[in-house]
Amino acid sequence: MRPETRYAKSGDVNIAYQVVGDGPLDFVIVPGWISNVDFAWEDPLYGEWVRRLAAFSRVILFDKRGTGLSDRDVGDSTLEERMDDLRAVLAAVGSERAAVMGFSEGGALSMLFAATYPQRVRALVLYATFARAAEASDYPEGVETGKALDKIRTALETAWGQGTTLDLIVPAAKDDARVRKFMGRYERMCVSPRAGSAHLRWLADIDVRPVARTLQVPTLVVHRAGDRLIPVQAGRALAREIPMACYVELPGDAHPPWMGDTAALVDEIQQFLTGTRSAVDVERSTSAACRSAPRATAITRSIERATTCSVGRWGPCASAATRPAAPRTMRP
Repeated sequence: MRPETRYAKSGDVNIAYQVVGDGPLDFVIVPGWISNVDFAWEDPLYGEWVRRLAAFSRVILFDKRGTGLSDRDVGDSTLEERMDDLRAVLAAVGSERAAVMGFSEGGALSMLFAATYPQRVRALVLYATFARAAEASDYPEGVETGKALDKIRTALETAWGQGTTLDLIVPAAKDDARVRKFMGRYERMCVSPRAGSAHLRWLADIDVRPVARTLQVPTLVVHRAGDRLIPVQAGRALAREIPMACYVELPGDAHPPWMGDTAALVDEIQQFLTGTRSAVDVERSTSAACRSAPRATAITRSIERATTCSVGRWGPCASAATRPAAPRTMRP
């Protein structure tokens, strides 16, 4: 059963949100540049991923302003205004302190929130995200990210709603017509081409490296090695900026956290937030996933398991549940 969608008020903007589960830990998911909290449940993998998280937490989902079921016609907005949307959602659900997960473009907003309200963030999980999008003289990691954003920009201008973003976000499924059709519907349900282009221009200007350097909350940075939308170099560079970061690199090329080997990803998150995990250690569970057959759904039939089953990590990777509050400065 799908959760009920409700609305929180952020100034005069309505923000759509959902709550799943009733675990002792509040865990809010800040989505990527587009989302739709209702339509996402059409993908059974999304529901399975959320339910995995809800097994140890109360999961809070929302659409940022301008996308999905939240108010669309909001004009240009600042990162601070978007951050306030998160504050409004947490207030609406009665959450005084939560673990925050920023996915893709949602990472910047999550970092700013954690830096601004550290007393309200018990831990930060940054998945498939970045501190800066564009290339700069001191940020060569932006080269590949810029190329990927150019492809998204072309899709918005010429083929939005046809599922062309699938080539970047789930490369293993790019030749499956059914999955591409679903992705086309998802694109249309999340944002219009004009609004999407405006969001993309805003995304390309993101640079929260100064914010990342000030973070004082336990932080887990997770990236899949083959991610084509936000290349792994961006995740590594992000982790180097954060004093308390633990970095974990997983195999796979699926960008959405609910696709690919979600068990390994959820295990890392659960271990970091609670000190325990629901399955065996990630090396063994990842190897098992590589040997197992994919589930019989239109999407998973097209997603190939990664051929390399290894995990890379560095930094202070103690769980947020047991970690001391004092910042650390360990570097790779």
